[in-house]
Amino acid sequence: MPASPSTARAINDRLALRLLQDEGPLTAGRLKQLTGLSRPTVADLVERLTAAGLVEVVGEAGEQRRGPNARLYGIVAGRAHLAALDVRTEGVAVLVSDLVGRVLAEASVPIGGDIGTGPAVEQAVTLVERALKESGADRLHTVGIGAPGLIDPATGELRDSSGLPAWHRRLVAALQERLPEARVTVENETNLAALAEQREGAAVDRDTFVLLWLGHGTGAAVVLDGALRRGASGGTGEIGFLPVPGTTGLPSATDCEGGFHSLAGSAAVAALAREHGLRPAPEPVPGEPAAAGLVRAAVARATDAAGDTPDGTRDGTPGSAPGSGLDDASGRFLDALADRLAIGAASVVAVLDPGCVVLGGEVGQAGGEALATRVADRLRRMAPLPTQVRTSLLGGAAVLRGALLTARESAQAELFGGH
Repeated sequence: MPASPSTARAINDRLALRLLQDEGPLTAGRLKQLTGLSRPTVADLVERLTAAGLVEVVGEAGEQRRGPNARLYGIVAGRAHLAALDVRTEGVAVLVSDLVGRVLAEASVPIGGDIGTGPAVEQAVTLVERALKESGADRLHTVGIGAPGLIDPATGELRDSSGLPAWHRRLVAALQERLPEARVTVENETNLAALAEQREGAAVDRDTFVLLWLGHGTGAAVVLDGALRRGASGGTGEIGFLPVPGTTGLPSATDCEGGFHSLAGSAAVAALAREHGLRPAPEPVPGEPAAAGLVRAAVARATDAAGDTPDGTRDGTPGSAPGSGLDDASGRFLDALADRLAIGAASVVAVLDPGCVVLGGEVGQAGGEALATRVADRLRRMAPLPTQVRTSLLGGAAVLRGALLTARESAQAELFGGH
């Protein structure tokens, strides 16, 4: 049965809006090419969407073209404003953007462990309000939050988890109370990082991969056949609890101490660096795990001393033999770290066969190709399944990017749903 004229118009409008979301501003001619619709049909839908306040002329295509055919149409960026939050144990970062994802304001604040729940929530909410004011927007349509811990798949709420500050769970309700017109959603931070790496980072060509998060803590996100997998209780990827050799005990249901976290968390990586005689940078990056700076410095020293290329292989030039002292120690540290990471990665590969593991988070990004190559070498010996190991392109920023992407999708789906 053919669609009615009104249904056909709605389908065409949604198709055009999706193309403008994915491709950015387009001319009417380009819309005609991409949709396969006739020129009059495209002209009608552009007129409808413009009248509805969803699309506007944002420029012209090329300096040599003028007139109606050269007009570039884009989504009305100011139709809604969004906020993305990265909530960590030690602080909060926020950005505010327009509907097309252009960042208008950014801010962050550290939140100490000795501060009470109420003051911590107030600091975080005030940070969002300040960023909103600095952006020039008067209100938020959608707020996307990335937080550590489990997300209940039935309710979409952050579950009560031991070891996490109480203010994490209170923050969602507080934001909803102070910003009653905004839609507030929360997602596990590692899941958001994987989404960002798939859309904008190291996994843009992959529909199946695992992100191994290496930051203050450890985690994993699983993307299979293009879909993020959360599990029956929302706990897919809690790799910090994975029992592994080389620790002093076993993890418990309430504490990941003794699990993979004890080998690959920031504190464990920093301790491993100290065992190899490495010391923290004199001026660490604010908010970055100490381990990231140590790994970054070790990569630089080992590469310089050994004449390595960035992927850890010899360049064959004179003087490319291993160095001595601290530089040799840096190489040994990276080897030992790769040994640890390969244990967790091999477990994931054996169960899921993802074909690709992305070393994410600040530590994964700091390790670069030198660390990824070392982990890949070990995986080839430990696992029978071929697996690429890639370096995160977004690092710790992936959580905010993922939160913004989900907020944009949610807002655009609601605003464009009737068109």
